[in-house]
Amino acid sequence: MKKRKLGSSGLEVSAIGLGCMGLSFGYGPAIDKREAIHLIRAAFELGVNFFDSAEAYGPFVNEELLGEAVAPFRDQVIMATKFGFEGGFTGKGLNSSPENIKAMTDAALKRLKTDRIDLLYQHRVDPNVPMEDVAGTVKELITKGKVKYFGLSEASAESIRRAHAVQPVTALQSEYSLWWREPKKQILPLLEELGIGFVPFSPLGKGFLTGAINEKTKFDESDFRNSVPRFQEENRKANQIVVSKITEFAKQKNATPAQVALAWVLVQKPWIVPIPGTTKVNRLQENLNAETLTLSTEDLIEIENAFSSIQIQGARYPQHLQERVGR
Repeated sequence: MKKRKLGSSGLEVSAIGLGCMGLSFGYGPAIDKREAIHLIRAAFELGVNFFDSAEAYGPFVNEELLGEAVAPFRDQVIMATKFGFEGGFTGKGLNSSPENIKAMTDAALKRLKTDRIDLLYQHRVDPNVPMEDVAGTVKELITKGKVKYFGLSEASAESIRRAHAVQPVTALQSEYSLWWREPKKQILPLLEELGIGFVPFSPLGKGFLTGAINEKTKFDESDFRNSVPRFQEENRKANQIVVSKITEFAKQKNATPAQVALAWVLVQKPWIVPIPGTTKVNRLQENLNAETLTLSTEDLIEIENAFSSIQIQGARYPQHLQERVGR
């Protein structure tokens, strides 16, 4: 697989990474540990060297899983994780105090079975802690060798600028896909200006853009999507037009809808590295093959014309989670 550099930081990663959250958190029950380790190692064998986790995924178990899976080839991969919640629990609110960042980092190093965290993100901006203090704390951790690069997730343009002025930000992680293109307006131009890479999560629309979900789909009771307005039954039905358009185009390219969705993200900028997640090796292979799918200028115009008139139904987060975004 080809490599990409995340902005001007020099951090080079595989063009497509692996989001590990769904292996143990968010989309129903965790999969069998042996299967999860097998999938991560299969990704590595297929050329992936960029793996994304967080203390809040579980909490903690996702980092432990990733650390065990990559232990045999630790020095050949880039591991990213995140801090920012009280005790690692998303339900307990935000905590990006310097003390919590340092404690979380030390704990994550143990769970990941490593002596350094390659890319450490603030999971969500904490309005109670000045961004300068957050960036300064991570800068201290970088100086000590515990962290190599600093990232932000779902941060506003103002927060990105403030953090970057204290400690250069290597990557911003936020949602970006054919059905959530908001970052293109303000965030992508800012990242290009500052030389920051972009790591889109949910580039497949939390599974919706694959075509495997429709209005009749029943999610496990612990699946996060049950609370997402965009995934309410009536909205899934209305949003099927998105999948129909992608499927129609994919047939022209002898590709799958997922591959078209990922290829579209990849072609936007050379410093964009999507991190689709999956629990199945065949889906993993399908996703990674998107890197070889070429979209021409004419293709992109056709896609833009098809999607510009579509009004996506439903918010991408329930209100209490939306309040944490864009700070």
